[in-house]
Amino acid sequence: MGDQLPQTIRDGLQERALEALGHWAALADEPVLLKYRENAVFRITLAGGQSAALRLHRPGYHDATSLRSELDLMAALRRGGLSVPSPVPTGNGKNLICLPESGRFPEQYADVVSWVDGAALGQSGTPLSQSSETQADLFFRIGHAMATMHDLADVWSLPADFRRPAWNAEGLLGEKPLWGRFWDCPELSGDETSALSALRDDLLHRLADVQRHGLDYGLIHADLVRENIFLTADENQVAFIDFDDAGYGFRLFDLATALLKNRQEPAYADIESALIAGYRSRRGLSDAAVQSLPLFMVLRSLTYIGWLAERPEIPNAAERLSRYVAESLELARKLDTGA
Repeated sequence: MGDQLPQTIRDGLQERALEALGHWAALADEPVLLKYRENAVFRITLAGGQSAALRLHRPGYHDATSLRSELDLMAALRRGGLSVPSPVPTGNGKNLICLPESGRFPEQYADVVSWVDGAALGQSGTPLSQSSETQADLFFRIGHAMATMHDLADVWSLPADFRRPAWNAEGLLGEKPLWGRFWDCPELSGDETSALSALRDDLLHRLADVQRHGLDYGLIHADLVRENIFLTADENQVAFIDFDDAGYGFRLFDLATALLKNRQEPAYADIESALIAGYRSRRGLSDAAVQSLPLFMVLRSLTYIGWLAERPEIPNAAERLSRYVAESLELARKLDTGA
């Protein structure tokens, strides 16, 4: 969160945000820093009084074509009736602007998207606050909304220059995975490196095997963690935010991501069943596909190792990395036992 950053960093980000806002017509109030992770995200107030989110994109993470494609995807989903942010153009109609290199910052992109009212489903590492019955109801609706998102993506006519990352075998297990070489991190012990290297080889074979029998593949959100699933104040509507990692991928990857951090919940079995049932209430999902869900839980878990290894500045990074490795290896051991 913004209030955990050193004051010098917060001041620099605030200055950069004000620079970016000069490209949007008549804004009021100071931008409020909400999140500083891949992007710096600010809450702003437009001239008409409505809230919106300003995003200062992490330099070098996505290029302009990829960022415009993300905005195009969100706009298409919003037109289809899904509750997601949508781009707010500048005064001269641009959805994305480039901020030049400055003394504090390299060249980077910025955009503004519409505000999504509500609150996050929860926070990773903190038990869900809802009753077990409410959790099951919520995950049914999350599954239905996820299936709606996949349906809308399948019928959308992509722009000619559309480009987003691919969470395929190469993007997950190749020589340069999207979130880093999880088996090749300097912070790993020799035993961890050996175990993860062997696991990578095993998963490449397993993924190739299940792909031969067919897997649903297309545009996905790719990061449907608790913090990116919003509930309206009365919890009657589900909304998805933060499409920063959206791209091509196996639809099971979205399901696995929504489930992974809930494994320790007492009602996990009901959460998983409800998510699958909600998805199936809108879109087909075979029993054979569901049997591959544990494999995608492992694949999702491994991404966090590479992601964290490239961000050692994150608080408790070493402890978290050790935990992610242990969790991934534990999930992998269960693949053959069906536990």
